Amino acid sequence: MNYIQLEKLGEGTYATVYKGRSRATNEIVALKEIHLDPEEGTPSTAIREISLMKELNHPNILHLHDVIHTENKLVLVFEYCEQDLKRYMDTHGVRGALDPATVRSFMYQLLRGTAYCHDNRVLHRDLKPQNLLINRKGELKIGDFGLARAYGVPVNTYSNEVVTLWYRAPDVLMGSRNYDAAIDIWSCGCIMAEMITGMPLFRGRDNPDQLLAIMKIIGTPEDRVIKKMAQETPDIQFKTYPRFPKVPWPNILPGASAQACDLIDRLLQFDPTSRPNALDALFHPYFTDPTAHHPNSTNVPQPVPVGVMPAPVFHMLPNGQSVYMPQPSNAPGTRAAAPQPYQYAAMNDPNMARHPAYSEQGHPPPFAGQPIHPPQYAQVPAYAYGQHVHPQAHMPAQAAPQQQQQQQQPQQPAVYPVPGYPQYPGR
Repeated sequence: MNYIQLEKLGEGTYATVYKGRSRATNEIVALKEIHLDPEEGTPSTAIREISLMKELNHPNILHLHDVIHTENKLVLVFEYCEQDLKRYMDTHGVRGALDPATVRSFMYQLLRGTAYCHDNRVLHRDLKPQNLLINRKGELKIGDFGLARAYGVPVNTYSNEVVTLWYRAPDVLMGSRNYDAAIDIWSCGCIMAEMITGMPLFRGRDNPDQLLAIMKIIGTPEDRVIKKMAQETPDIQFKTYPRFPKVPWPNILPGASAQACDLIDRLLQFDPTSRPNALDALFHPYFTDPTAHHPNSTNVPQPVPVGVMPAPVFHMLPNGQSVYMPQPSNAPGTRAAAPQPYQYAAMNDPNMARHPAYSEQGHPPPFAGQPIHPPQYAQVPAYAYGQHVHPQAHMPAQAAPQQQQQQQQPQQPAVYPVPGYPQYPGR
């Protein structure tokens, strides 16, 4: 084999994961060894994971480098990430809770990766902190596509034994087999709340108990909502549930900003057709408003001084540049306003209706938050605000004539094609 095993990272029912090194490039990788049963052959989860991940290429999707098939085992070679989100929360959070800027950065990356999957007609169906990996740059990668599957024509009926219980959407808990991308959106909302509080939001023992746990927080939906869901999905039967009032999100998420509570409320809608798709969620003011992660405050965070600081995370702007340090709205050279209004697209649209900016630009909106700073990593030189940023991205409302002239002829970065996007910029 062209890879050297270094140490065991974890072990599951069907596979063992090792840290490894490529003999050819000396690159550190993760080796997922799946032991094959001579009678049963290759597990269906492995076949599904390989077939889907070979087609996905995105900065927030764990990259599958290679597949090695021998007589008694199957080895999947992935890019290496230091830890999963659950371990990151336990290590760097306060009783598991992460700071607001880190939550916002991770949610932005999670929704970017999820939007890319859905745009390529892939449902992950098992989004949870243990399946989200964090590398030393602070980049989040969606991994473990063992339960994922392509959706749409010709099959639109699926198993309802998907998604780890605490992150399972209510429509799936009620028996729906005609779900769509909305089940991943629900999981994203659960993950966001868990990053804020340090604890899983809904902790049921089984399907009925999980459904009650959900209703005790977001409230019991009106009968008309359940009837509507039953009419749209034959597997859901109308029944009367105990009446629980909705608990205000500030009571559940103390210290969270109003924008954070609003985004979670939209992601965790009982009716799947009321949830935004992942791309629309990226246009929520929680991401586009620089003040959104400061609870009860209109003050804009001050720029971080140039100096030495931990490695920041990359964020991609619509114009194609990777930005190290997004600017606050009162900093010199900042953009004047959010790039596009926030709106929803129909979740059940077979053509996956897109936000107008996505059709024109091919990218989510710029991220207006501060980068995360993993505390355990080596320190590297920081970049000043605006450095390595395309002029169009942060141009003030009334620029000087010289700036306007420069804006008209920006230098375009190199690009390389990625499935699902017109062009994706190189970094």
